[in-house]
Amino acid sequence: MQIVNGIAKIVFRTNYCNMSTFFKHKTALVESTKIGRNSRIWAYTHILPGAKIGNNANICDFCFIENDVVIGDNVTVKCGVYIWDGITIKDNVMIGPSATFTNDRYHRSKNTKFILEKTLLKKGCSIGANATVIAGISIGEHALIGAGAVVTHDVPNFALVYGNPAVIKGFVCICARKLLFKKNGESVCACGNSFKKVSENKVEML
Repeated sequence: MQIVNGIAKIVFRTNYCNMSTFFKHKTALVESTKIGRNSRIWAYTHILPGAKIGNNANICDFCFIENDVVIGDNVTVKCGVYIWDGITIKDNVMIGPSATFTNDRYHRSKNTKFILEKTLLKKGCSIGANATVIAGISIGEHALIGAGAVVTHDVPNFALVYGNPAVIKGFVCICARKLLFKKNGESVCACGNSFKKVSENKVEML
């Protein structure tokens, strides 16, 4: 452990990073040695030994991360999120407070026939506060899941979904603004990005 400007930093030498330096709050329990540079692990969070977390991630208070979990670079996990085995989170994903994930569609206590179903959160997507993501689905790149949504099916890239069950209510830009499409199926966001709607449930960035 090193003390830098009054802040405790943990330094590991691992196969994951030759020199991985990250911030760990004194109350956090970090069993994994695979934590990327400049990541921050906050109060009362528990990370199991097999978890892999990329660079510049921010894991907020009262989170739990199981073993078979991969979290990419620049990911934000807000307070009270539990990330179970079989969940992969790509770069630049935002997970809001108390969002809920599962990895078993047929859950029973002491189930000896448990079949883990994997969930994938693709690059740049955002999961709203208190949303529930059912096991075995994929959230598309830069998709936006509204607060409180119950997501039961795959979500396309750039899709805006909310409700119970969540349904597509439109599409959003990388900057998260909702896209407005012309009759020719094209949209130019206020930030300058251009998109084309190629089908009812598919949008591509030009």
